[in-house]
Amino acid sequence: MVSIRGPVPIPVKADAAVSNLYNRHWVGLVRLAVLVTDDRQAAEDVVQEAFMQLYQRWPLRESEAAVGYLRTTVLNRCRSVLRRRRVARLYTPPHAAPGASAESAAVLGEERSQVQRALQALPTRTREVLVLRYYLDLPFEEIAQLLGIRTSSARATASRGLTALTDKLKEVR
Repeated sequence: MVSIRGPVPIPVKADAAVSNLYNRHWVGLVRLAVLVTDDRQAAEDVVQEAFMQLYQRWPLRESEAAVGYLRTTVLNRCRSVLRRRRVARLYTPPHAAPGASAESAAVLGEERSQVQRALQALPTRTREVLVLRYYLDLPFEEIAQLLGIRTSSARATASRGLTALTDKLKEVR
């Protein structure tokens, strides 16, 4: 049986103790984190997270060890920041080809439409052979098996289909 409880109440003493530590050691811990990470924003985030972690774990067995606990936590979190930064630097996104101009995209779109219309005008068997061969890049043996025809028929149909497709595209242009 699992019982669901709310957050564990933190004694009022923790508020005062952590606030006192915060006021006395914030600047020094941020300086430490800035020296390690070389980034003021990341350093402030690290120190803030360290104080939050200390507050959640309060009271420590030895309350005098709180400053040491904060320093250790800040250094560990700085190491994590540096690891993430190193991984981010090592990642090189895939090379993206330069984008085409709007005019070339429109022309390419129109050419694709013309090819699709010419392909639709072909007989079904011819269209199937051409799509399987040149879109899916299947060998003639596999095309023949898929369509239930002989390999020589698949080759001949592809040849005739390309000729017919070329003729239809010449008419359009």
